[in-house]
Amino acid sequence: MPDHRPLQPASPWVQVVATDADWDAADPALLRTIYAQLVWIRAFEQYVLDLAGAALIHGPAHSSIGQEGGAVGSVLALTSEDSVNGSHRGHHQFLAKALHHVEPKGLDPLAPPSDDVREVLLRTLAEIAGLDRGWSHGRGGSMHLQWKEAGAMGTNAIVGGGVPQAAGFAWAHRQAASDAVSVTYFGDGATNIGSTLETMNLASAWHLPACFFIENNRYAVSTTVEEATGEPRLSSRGPGFGIAAWKVDGMDPLAVHLAMTEAVERMRRGKGPTVIEADTYRFFHQNGGFAGSAFGYRTKEEEREWRARDPLTQTAAQLVRLGVLTEDETAQAVAQAKAVMDEIGSVLLEPDPDGKPGQRRIKSAEWPDTDWVDVGVRGDLSELDDAPVVADEASVSVAETKFIDAVATVMGRRMETDDRIVVMGEDVHRLNGGTNGATRGLTDRFPGRVLGTPISENAFAGLAGGIALDGRFTPVVEFMYADFMWVAADQLFNQIAKARHMYGGTGGVPLVLRSKVAMGTGYGSQHSMDPAGIFATSAGWRIVAPSTPYDYVGLLNTALRLQDPVVVLEHVDLYSTSGPGPVDDWDYCLPVGRASVRRPGSDVSVLTYLGMTPYVLAAVEEYGEVDAEVIDLRWLDRASIDWDTIEESLTKTNQVLIAEQGAIGTSYGGWLADEIHRRFFDLLDAPVWRVTGGEASPSISKVLERAAIAQQDEVVAALAEIARY
Repeated sequence: MPDHRPLQPASPWVQVVATDADWDAADPALLRTIYAQLVWIRAFEQYVLDLAGAALIHGPAHSSIGQEGGAVGSVLALTSEDSVNGSHRGHHQFLAKALHHVEPKGLDPLAPPSDDVREVLLRTLAEIAGLDRGWSHGRGGSMHLQWKEAGAMGTNAIVGGGVPQAAGFAWAHRQAASDAVSVTYFGDGATNIGSTLETMNLASAWHLPACFFIENNRYAVSTTVEEATGEPRLSSRGPGFGIAAWKVDGMDPLAVHLAMTEAVERMRRGKGPTVIEADTYRFFHQNGGFAGSAFGYRTKEEEREWRARDPLTQTAAQLVRLGVLTEDETAQAVAQAKAVMDEIGSVLLEPDPDGKPGQRRIKSAEWPDTDWVDVGVRGDLSELDDAPVVADEASVSVAETKFIDAVATVMGRRMETDDRIVVMGEDVHRLNGGTNGATRGLTDRFPGRVLGTPISENAFAGLAGGIALDGRFTPVVEFMYADFMWVAADQLFNQIAKARHMYGGTGGVPLVLRSKVAMGTGYGSQHSMDPAGIFATSAGWRIVAPSTPYDYVGLLNTALRLQDPVVVLEHVDLYSTSGPGPVDDWDYCLPVGRASVRRPGSDVSVLTYLGMTPYVLAAVEEYGEVDAEVIDLRWLDRASIDWDTIEESLTKTNQVLIAEQGAIGTSYGGWLADEIHRRFFDLLDAPVWRVTGGEASPSISKVLERAAIAQQDEVVAALAEIARY
């Protein structure tokens, strides 16, 4: 028989219970603040449910009633310098942080609210109602609340979606030599999400000051914790990743505060991340003002038992027991908060003259201007006002340069001149510059700023998104292959791409994603895609596709100045090639939205990009019967396409061929052809011609891979067809 030796987790895992002695020992000012916050948040949430019941809230109203104790108890252990983000059920988290920011010395439940408190309540209510007065001018609504000045970095509608960003905030705090911490609030459902678990692992590996605060309200909509996992003690996730964990009664705000104080102290001492599981209960259904029992997944008896442990009534009882407040004073605080919420509501609402008696409507002046609908999808490029922008190669001394050398050299130059830049990705810190040499020499030159990551694209892409939202640093993320964007699709497309617009259009998201295209190298269907067509559908991303060393340097320099996320596409075919590159000027920028005419011509305009550009130029030379003008697009996103150059070329040629390598299903040229037809129909003598890869993804077989992608031969065939037209 083998010996069985019990193993103990390397990190502590404890349950914290507040006793009457803890209440007795607590600072009365802290207890008054706890109660005041609970009262204000409860009154706010009840008012939101009233508006939702009157159809004055467009969209969901995910009430936090019953769960306020966890948010209040934890936030009061933080400062304004600390960051928080939260879930779709995040009103209480946001309000607790915002109220603590404007009243850092504490709230008194009996004192009339300050103008700052009223402003927080008014702007939050306006945001939830989708009004211009809101924090994000109504764009975020109930599920996307952000006030960065207060350290409230944004609640999130994707379950687990905000968790990786919180690790980014934590990294930025530590890199800035601050002792600030980051707290991410999420529910029991998110503890089983890949992005959450990936981020716990990454935060532990990097010893980040990040707290994973689990609000275990026992139901993911209607699915119980016991149904969703074999270990319903969700704080157990912590020791599994080497993270210290606390389990606490979330209906007891003082117990939460005590646990959070211990966790924050540990993080501020540089002891790495923490997990807190607060057992709590939402009194209503997932959305709206009905009890869960009305939908059959909870019993009324269970709801009564939890309501008997309401954090407001428990806290009020303790304050009365301690003589901090009388029963009449606790009732007075509740009445005052309700009256103030009615006053605040009257700022936004008015009687509806066409409705029933007592019916209200939103004041017309409170709605956002519809002309503002797309403003802020991306920035206005004012950050380039002082950039050393050049028009063409004639402005820079060039010499024959190996493409991959240009990649590594310009990245080194940027890190040398801007200590805000940090590079991360799989193996970028090893192998003499990653798998292709793009970060060669950078690890030794810039210790702590070239970060080799675990294989967890969702986590480290989201972490980079958090760093970008924080704004103090500029992350450069490397995806070893472009296909891996599907693994991180939530962070790339739901989070990073939408953040600027969703949160009001003013805050930047400075992030560069370097993504490698490897078709033609035998790496098969899951390592060979061209993602340009996918990124082009996602408003918010800018896309650059350099085909020469000169272009790479100028485009990367521009990308790293932008306050928008930029994906820099790199083709493996180009890494080993040589072409014009800078001799001694590694700082120049190429203008946003400027294509390059690689070859003038008069018969057809060929639009191409990235690794297809050399194949097109070779095809035009091989097939001499068509005088083709070859335009290397360089910028591929909808906002940055060089329509002026395309129109000027079409005015001469009156027909256009779009040539790309990738599969037809994810084709970049599909939307571009449609747009050209709409914009330049009168200039065209023929429909838009196209060269793409086939329907199938490239496979491993050399001959089948070649048949699946487009190269020089396919362009020659297209030119021959155009000649016969």
